[in-house]
Amino acid sequence: MITKFTTVYPGHVDLPDRGQNATPVNERRFSNEHLASVFAKTEAIAQTLDQLGFDTLWLAEHHFQHEGYEVIPNLLMMAVHLAQMTKRLRIGCGFNIAPMWHPLRLAEDFATADILTRGRTVFGVGRGYHTREVETFGAPIIDQNANRELFEEQVEIIFKAFDHERFSHHGKHYTLPPEVPYRGYALKDITLVPRPIHRPVETWQPIVSANARGIDFMLKYGIKGAVGGGAATMEHNPIHAYQEAAARAGQNLKLGANLMIGIFFHLAKTREQAIREITPLYEEHVKMFAPLGFMPGMTPAQIDAVARRGGWAAAGVPTVEHYMKAGAWFAGTPEQLVEYLQRFEERYPGLEYINLSTSMGTPQQVMLEQFQWVAEAVMPAFQRR
Repeated sequence: MITKFTTVYPGHVDLPDRGQNATPVNERRFSNEHLASVFAKTEAIAQTLDQLGFDTLWLAEHHFQHEGYEVIPNLLMMAVHLAQMTKRLRIGCGFNIAPMWHPLRLAEDFATADILTRGRTVFGVGRGYHTREVETFGAPIIDQNANRELFEEQVEIIFKAFDHERFSHHGKHYTLPPEVPYRGYALKDITLVPRPIHRPVETWQPIVSANARGIDFMLKYGIKGAVGGGAATMEHNPIHAYQEAAARAGQNLKLGANLMIGIFFHLAKTREQAIREITPLYEEHVKMFAPLGFMPGMTPAQIDAVARRGGWAAAGVPTVEHYMKAGAWFAGTPEQLVEYLQRFEERYPGLEYINLSTSMGTPQQVMLEQFQWVAEAVMPAFQRR
């Protein structure tokens, strides 16, 4: 049963134009002052969500994006800051990209945020998908096997540091602590200082390919899964895959339990108006994510077309209605959204978390209006129970 409403804000600044006839992605470049406006925008979103009763604001860690789409580089610093401006809202790390961190530095920084925010920082880890980001920090991403191998060892270290007062690790990439003399004795183990106070640490990870190895790894460490938030993952049946992995791990989970389903949404007085208004925002999302492989089913020719102005229909680029049918996009009235979410509840009886996100490029004022509408006309249908 859905009880917790959340949203993902990847950190896009307000754009001067949006859609297929607007500025192509690779031609976008903003001043430092405009890129820095993301912080005031994030503050406004967090304060609004807090007042409206949302459970979690998920932020995304990204780097070097002069295009203005995802420009928050440090989620833990943001969490500490936003917790001082809000009363109840949780700030989710969606996600810290482990290959761009030393695992112990990430564990320390999260522990600090956990303490300073009194448990309102939610931990999340991911493997990354931008070559410009991950490879620039000296970690592999083009070599997916090397990326996964590094990520899995890092997560193992992080949980050792969280869960054990003393620990050591000897792996392919890390020997912790190093075998060195220290103050008159041989160093054999080490302690994370500080460790998180709120343990076990609630941890989330995106489910992208839904392959058995990745989901089995999540269940090994009790990691919850974020599904959707775009059309990328809904086709691979990740919700059933997670339940099946839980069964392999000896856990009896209801379908949808320990998962958060993400939907890009837009509300209006009629479905037709909502589709009309979401279309340029959807198109901005496609411009950003299709070349990165996050629009399933798109051909190379269609991906080439989205890099140019206009002409998408001639190239056969899917419309937003196509992905609405896939289940990860919604445009309609509040009443229709309530019915849509109730069908999710019927299909996934273990589902508690729903993630309603505005699309890439949505202006701040529109985002706040949409969240207000959800709080007034959608959330009460679930909270009254």
